[in-house]
Amino acid sequence: MSPGARKLAVLVLLGCLLLLLNRVGLHLQRQNNLPWFVGTVLAQGLAYLTGVRLVLTGRKAPGVLLAVLLFAALLRISILFAPPYLSDDIYRYVWDGRVQAAGINPYRFVPDSPELEALQDDRIYPRINRSDYAPTIYPPVAQAIFLGATRVSESITWMKTVMVGFEALAVWMLVRLLVSFKLPAERVLIYAWNPLTVWEFAGSGHIDAAAIAFLVLALWARRRNLPALTGITLAGATLAKFYPAVIFPALYRRWDWKMPAGFAGTVVLGYLPYAKVGLRVLGFLPGYIEEEGLKSGERFYVWTLLQKAWPVSWFDGVWYVALLALVLLAVAAWLTVSKQRGEGDFLVHATVLAALCSVLFSPHYPWYFAWLLPLLVFVPYLPMLYVTVAGFILYESRLQETPESLFRDNTLLYLPFVVLMAAEWLRKRRQSPSLTAVNIAHRAEDPNAR
Repeated sequence: MSPGARKLAVLVLLGCLLLLLNRVGLHLQRQNNLPWFVGTVLAQGLAYLTGVRLVLTGRKAPGVLLAVLLFAALLRISILFAPPYLSDDIYRYVWDGRVQAAGINPYRFVPDSPELEALQDDRIYPRINRSDYAPTIYPPVAQAIFLGATRVSESITWMKTVMVGFEALAVWMLVRLLVSFKLPAERVLIYAWNPLTVWEFAGSGHIDAAAIAFLVLALWARRRNLPALTGITLAGATLAKFYPAVIFPALYRRWDWKMPAGFAGTVVLGYLPYAKVGLRVLGFLPGYIEEEGLKSGERFYVWTLLQKAWPVSWFDGVWYVALLALVLLAVAAWLTVSKQRGEGDFLVHATVLAALCSVLFSPHYPWYFAWLLPLLVFVPYLPMLYVTVAGFILYESRLQETPESLFRDNTLLYLPFVVLMAAEWLRKRRQSPSLTAVNIAHRAEDPNAR
């Protein structure tokens, strides 16, 4: 058997294993057995990382891309029709679409309000989280998607299908980007086979899938040297889920005004239809900051470590966020003024900012790591790939929901991450990386690159 055929055969076996574990995961969901479900997904992660290694090493092989795309589709279809298990956010999506269709600003009322009584049913409304005190938190592009999707159907399955549709767009554009950089298109497996994207998008239907699609469009526009479109699409990602704004400095070209203008104009136009409620257009965001421990600092793993090592009463979450903002601004400024050696360096810079933000802010929910994956397709940094897989450990703290359980699970997640970072640093000191982001641009310029 040729090396290419052997590579394809192994990937097919891995794809079948992932599908089998999907079935096991669905069975454990029906049994409401969260610990064993998490263990099953972590087992999927091992199979996934094996697949990642295969597509990052060796030569291109006929049929591999087709197999990657086929199994990516099957993995999602196999759980698309199951009820959401890990999150109930999708019920709020349907509710917000319904409220807008009735001509009501979704930022104006909480779902339990008497003004919305006519919209309350026994299928969607009872499952909305925080329904008695929280208006919607989702920004304008997310709201437009909710409205458009629910005008076709208000079913949960349809909303999940829409999110998988955004994933399909992201995968298609990732393949185009890979080809433009003369990188193997099969590397799209890094996004498409990750258990995080499968369970959180096809399983729970998170709006992050739409943010990722707009983010990939922004990367494509930046690659094509279309600054206005880069700003517009990055703003689209930001208005679907706020965090993609972090990579703005990485996509910005010095002295360019079109990209910032496109970004700012899109943000203003996005909020304009909802602006009559004033500052309430931020929705539940201020309350979320308080509820999730961002204000106190309990949400942040690094803050907790600092407080355990050197307790300081005044150093709360607000000071920590301010410090992180300064760190991110300093890194962004350095990346902006540093000379880019090639056309692929913006991907490296974007990955640095996104990864730094994600680790230092230590999100409580695993799906907040998913937006790293389109960048990791081009910058396959093992420690961050580990985080996207092992993030499911955070679901274990749901069983107790205490600061101690969250600290324990964060330690289980980030301690191996630090060890992997050290190992990766040592490896790169001993040998040159064979297929990492630093040589994306050089590979794009080298017609003999494989």
